[in-house]
Amino acid sequence: MTEPRCAAISADLEEPQAGTAATAAAWICVEQPGPWGRDALTQSRLDPALGAELARRAADTGVRVLLIRRPGRHADTHHDAPRRVYLAATTPGRPWLERADLADPAALLDLDFADLAAGRPTGLGTPVTGPLLLVCANSRRDVCCALRGRPLAEALVAARPDTVWECTHTGGHRFAPTGVLLPTGYTYGRLDVDFAARLLDEAARGTVVTDRCRGRSTHGPQGQVAELAVRDLIGEHRDVLTVRGDIVHHAEGGAWQVTVTSRDLPAARPASCGAAPTQATELVATAVRRLVAVG
Repeated sequence: MTEPRCAAISADLEEPQAGTAATAAAWICVEQPGPWGRDALTQSRLDPALGAELARRAADTGVRVLLIRRPGRHADTHHDAPRRVYLAATTPGRPWLERADLADPAALLDLDFADLAAGRPTGLGTPVTGPLLLVCANSRRDVCCALRGRPLAEALVAARPDTVWECTHTGGHRFAPTGVLLPTGYTYGRLDVDFAARLLDEAARGTVVTDRCRGRSTHGPQGQVAELAVRDLIGEHRDVLTVRGDIVHHAEGGAWQVTVTSRDLPAARPASCGAAPTQATELVATAVRRLVAVG
């Protein structure tokens, strides 16, 4: 008898998703067809030395590097061709997305990763006005991402070419299918075709969807939970909230202090397929208090 997959177990337990998004102030997404290994940057058709150097430069900068590929059947070849690259900064209120086609992805080593993380445009590519949805499909990290993510991306891409891509590991396989919206960095789990299409449509209008949202990658786990709690409380769906510590600020005035606590889930669950079940926790906003301006 086949053991249940981690995504099915998590869904059955109704494991909350808020506060589980990967943390990244900026993203570098490099097209790389063919197979991806568990450590995709060094285990793919990308030059492993380049992949290792990109990972080294990204470490501790707030930049996350992913490989992407077009959904559907992809050729497993060594043929060199221009690579599509997307660069994104998730800065609240002023996120941006750039696109470039590079003959040699080693050109990415000319980037200043600290500037990118700080939200300064690179000038390497041309601005992209619409959103991008990256769907995790890295089966070597967790089979749920391939079994659930790849069919989702393939179903979406026919009507939305160049808007939906498969990507390597973004964390949270147990919430598969998972997706990251760029440039904002909002991350979602348990996607289906209709909901993912809605996410793209809402993002194109500048609207944030809180349903099934794991959080915005700009913030750490507690900040992700705090921001979503304030959004749900005041019904704010524009990109006008920033988080500093436990305070959520509104660009048009107003601030809320959010108390976020950790509590055990009612049952153990595996973090990924093949892992032993462990006691897990969830982050919960237990109090949201409007702060009164002084003076």
